[in-house]
Amino acid sequence: MKSKNKKITIYQVAQRAGVAISTVSRVLNNSPNVSQKTKDKVNEAISALNFRPQVSARKLASREPQMLAIAVPSFTTPYFNEVLKGVKDEIKDLDLDIVIYNTGSKNPQEGIENFFFRGTADAVIAISIDISETVHQQVQASEVPMVLVGSSHPDYDYFELNNKKGGFLAGEHLIKQGYEKIGMVRPVLDTKSANLREIGFRDALKEFKMPVHDHLFISGESTKHAGYTEEAGYEAIYEYHRIGEFPDAIFCSNDTQAIGAYHALSKLGLRVPEDVALMGYDNIKFTKYLDLTTVDQKMYMVGVDATKRLAEIIKRPSDQKVQKTIDPILVIRDSTKRRGA
Repeated sequence: MKSKNKKITIYQVAQRAGVAISTVSRVLNNSPNVSQKTKDKVNEAISALNFRPQVSARKLASREPQMLAIAVPSFTTPYFNEVLKGVKDEIKDLDLDIVIYNTGSKNPQEGIENFFFRGTADAVIAISIDISETVHQQVQASEVPMVLVGSSHPDYDYFELNNKKGGFLAGEHLIKQGYEKIGMVRPVLDTKSANLREIGFRDALKEFKMPVHDHLFISGESTKHAGYTEEAGYEAIYEYHRIGEFPDAIFCSNDTQAIGAYHALSKLGLRVPEDVALMGYDNIKFTKYLDLTTVDQKMYMVGVDATKRLAEIIKRPSDQKVQKTIDPILVIRDSTKRRGA
């Protein structure tokens, strides 16, 4: 009579068949390196115990990666969701389970250090997290394959995002639209990506010999998601209102800030773009319905490409690295339409 025990494991199968668990694993994976007599014993044990092999059981002895972890500062923001969609759509072709690990946006480096200390993944895609020396040593010691998205490191495959160029594109566009008094909404917490966007934005103002109004480079008060939120954008507009001076055009550090800013401007009776031009960064789905000019980082395809690359590393380990910098593109919509046009 077959056992109805749902907790039957590969160890029990190996014990009943009188073989090692590595042999059971090879039978489950249809390895040719097992005699027919041994296969028959293992299959008889599987049948008798009503064993239902899972992915982890099939891979246990082969040491193939079982668990892919996506380390990300937040999985609730649209920006990261686009990357995760790309990973999700590509991961279906890999024999891996997936777990999302939220490192937290205030100190993602510490979060990922704790993650590697626990050693809970066989492969990792790290999104928008700079790799510290501590994490580097942890990865080297564990030999876990890892691909970086939105950051770079000479020892890893990565898909870096050219934030500086994106900031320049934003500044150049607003200047060419005829705006002269230009402001920027920053995130409240210091981040590498935001700093590079601001550097590129300021470089555009300088290159076109435009005045830089430092007092119009502001942030909201909200620290949630490092200040890349609708609340932060909303608060920033009311800070302009408090000081009694609005720019002619505002560049927000990301689209969610711009959505909050758009709402605040409407509440104050200001029209976009007639009174204040507005643009964001990331080209998330909602921006199309607001006619919001933005900068597209191609995040979905970056997620797809990072997952493809990880699959290549798993199947064919190599010292050769794929290290790419992804250039963003400008997406022009009505929110920055030239005045009088």
